[in-house]
Amino acid sequence: MPAVLYQPIGRRAFLKLSSKAVAAFAISRTIALAGDETGSSVRLALLSDLHLAADPKNEFRKFLPAESLKTVLPQVIATSPAGIVINGDLARLTGEVADYEALKLALAELAAKAPIYLSLGNHDHRDNFYKTFDRTAGERQKLQDKHVLVVDYATVRFIILDSLFSVSKTGGLLGKAQRDWLASYLTISEDKPVVIFVHHTLGDGDNELLDVEHLFEITLPCRRVKAIFYGHSHAYGFTKREDLHLINIPAVGYNFGDSEPVGWVNALFGAKGVELTLNSFGGNQKENGKTTSLLWRA
Repeated sequence: MPAVLYQPIGRRAFLKLSSKAVAAFAISRTIALAGDETGSSVRLALLSDLHLAADPKNEFRKFLPAESLKTVLPQVIATSPAGIVINGDLARLTGEVADYEALKLALAELAAKAPIYLSLGNHDHRDNFYKTFDRTAGERQKLQDKHVLVVDYATVRFIILDSLFSVSKTGGLLGKAQRDWLASYLTISEDKPVVIFVHHTLGDGDNELLDVEHLFEITLPCRRVKAIFYGHSHAYGFTKREDLHLINIPAVGYNFGDSEPVGWVNALFGAKGVELTLNSFGGNQKENGKTTSLLWRA
């Protein structure tokens, strides 16, 4: 088991892709999204809201988050992603050290095959997280009391923000220092599509991202920012703020209502857009396997 989730050790896929997965990986889709002669694109697995507890028998809404994660991991490995984003609420309730130790062990095989980019949600504990994950994949930014990552691929740049405000309190906050960093970074970063991840939902409720309007003030004028992905709601969906895509990633651990899927998203990012394929194993599975294509704003 690798000591940290820092760099992939190998890239062997231990399962063959299904014919459907191969088709999703085919040239026609890749070139359509990338829009260039090389057909460059990057495949990431997008997970959120694991809510993993040290006790593997911890249950909520008849779901066992430990079993949910066990179900998902072979599926993710089978797609041979270039990287994996886990978008907050890694731990079940209050981010205990034992929770993160269980998570590190559970992710060991996946971490040996591709980098795992971890972000924090309202059920995480930043200090306890660092006690277990002293280094993580991605370029960590120098922001006090915030776990912010930049991840660069040839086709797209990912910025993973930290909206953890208070452990086990539902609302989230970026804070002025992180917002100032983001505004500055976007002015100096090279001209390529930027995709942002943040844990909290992007509404104006008390349980959502409390400084969301400040985030939009930064991102909407910057045309390089193409989409914001978030979790927190344990739901799956697509909306827009003006022409900026807002994508809600489903939860892996459990849903809050039977109408929502439980699972993860297989994402193929290109220079002109992204293809998102839902992989659900619980809850509402009506759209399991459905691919949604989104074009970036110019």
